[in-house]
Amino acid sequence: MRPVFAVGLVFAGCCSNVIFLELLARYYATMVTMFFTVSVVNNYALNLNIAMPLHMIFRSGSLIANMVLGIMILKKRYSVFKYTSIGLVSVGIFICTFMSAKQVTSQSSLSEEDGFQAFAWWLLGIGALTFALLMSARMGIFQETLYKQFGKHSKEALFYNHALPLPGFIFLASDIYDHAVLFNKSELYQVPVVGVTVPIMWLYLLVNVITQYVCIRGVFVLTTECASLTVTLVVTLRKFVSLIFSILYFQNPFTPWHWLGTLFVFTGTLMYTEVWNNLRSTKSQPQRDKKD
Repeated sequence: MRPVFAVGLVFAGCCSNVIFLELLARYYATMVTMFFTVSVVNNYALNLNIAMPLHMIFRSGSLIANMVLGIMILKKRYSVFKYTSIGLVSVGIFICTFMSAKQVTSQSSLSEEDGFQAFAWWLLGIGALTFALLMSARMGIFQETLYKQFGKHSKEALFYNHALPLPGFIFLASDIYDHAVLFNKSELYQVPVVGVTVPIMWLYLLVNVITQYVCIRGVFVLTTECASLTVTLVVTLRKFVSLIFSILYFQNPFTPWHWLGTLFVFTGTLMYTEVWNNLRSTKSQPQRDKKD
């Protein structure tokens, strides 16, 4: 009987294991495909006359996409206060986008034909950002349902999201090679302490990879350890600090209208997350504890 029992365990256990592994792999394959697409499109948009400040402001409109897709897919309903906050975000993005369009079309150094071509590329960049925004929101909804079904595992999600897309970069091999050649031609820099001389662009890339890992790791940990409100607030504040740094350090063009649009975007984001209401409830909680 023991051999029969062992054979039964092999078939029952292994077959069921394959089924559940295939289900999990299918879910992660879908999420990884969306993650890879969003990352590539967002990065490629910078090649289409999209300035970094506009790039960051536009991506801050993820709340709009999340709300729209949440209504359409999850059949969610929101309060008037949240609709008002999304309206502010929409107006802010429109102001920044419109003023950036005027800057593209009014470049005096370009001829009329070149100016039209630059504006056409800019429109294509706006389309790419819009697509990536909607795809990112859809990925967020998919992640939410996946975590509810299988639980939150930040390290597992971090690994699959970044390891599985690697074969996809084969399709970008020629572009990666061209940039590698450009990196090799960059100014040489001697690394302190180590004393090794390397092209400075490779050093920038290394620091970018390290800081990106720290950032993404923090976001994935936040999604499993904190409420969604906290995650949204932290990411929003991070975008605001990055925007200010980009404007001041790299001297990117930023008019008073851009500042107004930025104010609308971040005010609307904070309204949506109901930060003030949560701060009031947090302050009132200790007073209640004292009374008790």
